Amino acid sequence: MAFSLGGSGGGGGRRRFGRGGGTLSEINIVPLVDVVLVLLIIFMLTAHVMEFGLEINVPEVTQVRDSAEELPVVGINRQGKTFLNEKPVNINLIPAEIAKRFKNPKAVYVMGDRSVQWEVIANVFDTLSKAKFEVKAVLKPYEPGKR
Repeated sequence: MAFSLGGSGGGGGRRRFGRGGGTLSEINIVPLVDVVLVLLIIFMLTAHVMEFGLEINVPEVTQVRDSAEELPVVGINRQGKTFLNEKPVNINLIPAEIAKRFKNPKAVYVMGDRSVQWEVIANVFDTLSKAKFEVKAVLKPYEPGKR
């Protein structure tokens, strides 16, 4: 940065554009604007490449039948009523209904409402474990930000 210190010529203060050979210490905006506009154009041209990435054609296969099997899910609502895959069922008849509706089920999934009493859930677990089913609880993952 160039500037001049006092010297010959009156006036006592800083001189601007006036007489004398002092150096001008103001920033030149024109080259700065040119560089910024060039960078803007470069980013505008390359933005679509960064957004979409590479295009890859993956191989296609023949359509496969839906192989998802229906699993036994015992649901318990707020009132303590039990359901087997959304159809009402008596708590004591759950093992017989599972054996009738499903072919060799290895596991039974139990899904209970948050406000249901623990005694009802414990009775369902006990009934299913006595019938030699593997009992699995359906839970929602904990999210720290939500309550």
